[in-house]
Amino acid sequence: MKVYISADIEGVSGIISWSQCGRPNGEHYDYAWARQRMTADVNSAIRGAKKAGATEIVVKDSHGNSKNLLADQLEPGTRLITGHGASSQGMMAGIDRSFAAAMLIGYHAMAGTQGAVMEHTVTGFVHRLKINGKPAGEIALSAGVAGCYDVPVVAVSSDAAGCAEALELLPGVRTASVKTGMGRYMAECLHPSDAEALIEKTAFDGLNAASTLDPWLPDSPTTITIELNRSEEADLVAVRLPNCVRADSYTVEVTADSYAQAHQMAWAVFSLGSLGRSSHD
Repeated sequence: MKVYISADIEGVSGIISWSQCGRPNGEHYDYAWARQRMTADVNSAIRGAKKAGATEIVVKDSHGNSKNLLADQLEPGTRLITGHGASSQGMMAGIDRSFAAAMLIGYHAMAGTQGAVMEHTVTGFVHRLKINGKPAGEIALSAGVAGCYDVPVVAVSSDAAGCAEALELLPGVRTASVKTGMGRYMAECLHPSDAEALIEKTAFDGLNAASTLDPWLPDSPTTITIELNRSEEADLVAVRLPNCVRADSYTVEVTADSYAQAHQMAWAVFSLGSLGRSSHD
């Protein structure tokens, strides 16, 4: 049985601020520790999946530059997808119909969620995102890609708000809440050893229940609405992305015949929006 794990960092146990989980530079002084925590949480999911019968496990590093997980510290036999390339699948690069189940480890709540630790959606300049009119974040974006290949998401680890978001979207999914937000940069966190045990059990239970869980896939045609923080971010998107509709000064919409196509277009919006932000330089 083949299992796919997509790993982010903001929802990892013990992590509560950008200074911990950004990138390897002076502004993120605890990044080395955060990488260790991210790797430990992923290893917990791997162990749980193996206990439930997984024979092949592929892990996608999905935070920032996708060079965060410590490859030499991952459970033996795991294959790691790391770095950036030509994939159109975003945080789910490498998933296909050969997988029996997917897990989202260290994910976080969507932008605007109250009481959520470091809530955001993909980038800091996305104020709000909707899929077919329903508020969504990275959990939905990734679950939809898995759904394109008939792969159910069976386990999610996050803070309490992220787990609640996953349960509302994916009925029956098993969740591991490793911390409870007390503001955007404050949380009550489980001890790392307790968090790891919880994630391992959640992965085990989720994979055992895989046959009872349905893949999630938005209806087609699919419209993804993205409200950006500033008008200059929307300016560049609107003029450079074909079939993109400018809904208002801050908002753009992409519509495609399938979710896979709409998801690919949404990631183009994220990239172009970042260029628009720097247009005043």
